Amino acid sequence: MDEATERAYLQPAEAVARRIEQTVLGGQRRYNRVQVSEATGVDRERASRLWLAMGFAEVGDDELVFTDSDIEALRIWDGLVTSGTIALEDEVPHARAMGQTLSRLADWQTREIMARADEVAPAVDGAQRADNAVDMADALLPVVERLQSYVWRRHLAAAADRMLLASTESPATTMVVGFADIVGYTSLARHYGSAELAALLESFEEDTSETVVSQHGRVVKTLGDEVLFVADTPRDAAEIALRLTAPGRAEKGLPALRVGMATGQVLSRFGDVYGPVVNLAARLTSLARPETVLVDRELAAALRQDRRYELRARRPIAVRGYHHLRSWSLQSRL
Repeated sequence: MDEATERAYLQPAEAVARRIEQTVLGGQRRYNRVQVSEATGVDRERASRLWLAMGFAEVGDDELVFTDSDIEALRIWDGLVTSGTIALEDEVPHARAMGQTLSRLADWQTREIMARADEVAPAVDGAQRADNAVDMADALLPVVERLQSYVWRRHLAAAADRMLLASTESPATTMVVGFADIVGYTSLARHYGSAELAALLESFEEDTSETVVSQHGRVVKTLGDEVLFVADTPRDAAEIALRLTAPGRAEKGLPALRVGMATGQVLSRFGDVYGPVVNLAARLTSLARPETVLVDRELAAALRQDRRYELRARRPIAVRGYHHLRSWSLQSRL
């Protein structure tokens, strides 16, 4: 593609992006970093750290990048710090957690809006595509914003229930951590087309999410072909794992999975979980055979007295970080 052709191709795309940006942000880019700092009273270095933490690229002092909504948001954020709601030393981690979570959501939603706009009214040129996308954004954004607020508040209520019922105020909590990943994913990804791979991942995410939630667990995050979940009780964790590895999944169009789980003290931080238990569950997953569940010593001991489950000891093995790792396969007696 020569330079003139590339420029002609990029201009409509840039026009689409600018029009959607104005619709979403409710205004045009009018301010540079210096003006934002003067308007909010927040020094440029601190504002820049927050901007980068939220996942946005660094900008020069003279670039007109910011809108009225950026100034309003920075004032609100500074007010939370000034009031003591957020400690100054914690504001960057908070901004990073919000940015990483919402970036993924925004990327998916934008792709959906653009694809839907093209389906409803196929564009013949860049200007028409911009009109289609802006019309679709105008129609969908208020609805999606309300639904996001509803889901967020529901999750706040559920999280508050869990924390208020917990016996300790420590950020470290005893829970079961599990990983489930797709068997042979690397080979599948190499041979599948884009549409087939997307369908596979969609079925995987939908199935694992529904299974985990239906058994009182929580999906922490999805990492491509792998999902990280937690459960508060050994029985809930066992039911999740056995359903994810149940026979007959292929007949339902679901990929074969393997699961590894461990229990113990886990540090919860910004929606993620950390600690040796998480690492142990990951190692057990890598050792599990297709459509099987491996658990650690503590989880095996907790489940051994439950007549619904059968536990079989496996030979110890050396893996990275563990020289003599013992594991037990979990099966249902029912």
